[in-house]
Amino acid sequence: MTAAMDGAFQDNHAETAKNWQNRFPAKNLSVHPFADCLSSVLPSTADAELASVWSRGKHSLVNKPSAVEEAWGCCAEYLSGTAGWERWNIDERVRGAAAFRELEVSDFRTKAARQLRDEAYARRGIGFLHQASRYRGKANYRDAIFLAYGTSVPSQLLEFVDDLLLVLRAFAAMAGAYCSLRVGKAAWTEFVDDLDRKKAISISPKDIW
Repeated sequence: MTAAMDGAFQDNHAETAKNWQNRFPAKNLSVHPFADCLSSVLPSTADAELASVWSRGKHSLVNKPSAVEEAWGCCAEYLSGTAGWERWNIDERVRGAAAFRELEVSDFRTKAARQLRDEAYARRGIGFLHQASRYRGKANYRDAIFLAYGTSVPSQLLEFVDDLLLVLRAFAAMAGAYCSLRVGKAAWTEFVDDLDRKKAISISPKDIW
């Protein structure tokens, strides 16, 4: 999508997430829930922007949603949780910065320390790709440890994989819709035909686009 918009290419997850966030959700060029984003993780800003996301529904991530409203609530819960996770990461980075060390403090109780932290919060916006990267990290490096242990894991794993596929298809459909309009019918048709001829998986791009 970023390449189709302005030819931009990124070589790491962080830059991809940042550029996609600035080009699409921030400009209302994506659909919900992929459009859900926060311009910064500063608590006052994040809380204000989360209000509209929470308005669609509330539901704990501990329990599987059984209705659309509950699913929207889970989206809001994960965005809120990712904001908190990002704040924790920022706290750790700020503590390691030279400017913080020069203050000769160990926490954020002083005004100067809070200012350093809050300025970093204000610079950090988050969107769907930030959440996806966080989720990938948890699945790869934490949850995977437990996938082979316990009698309830197999059924949960099947649902997990099926749900990931649903999210991927929805995101790919949105991305394809944008790219097809951006590059034009001829180029898009040539691209999809090439993918279909040379695909190494069972799903055809034409089934999604």
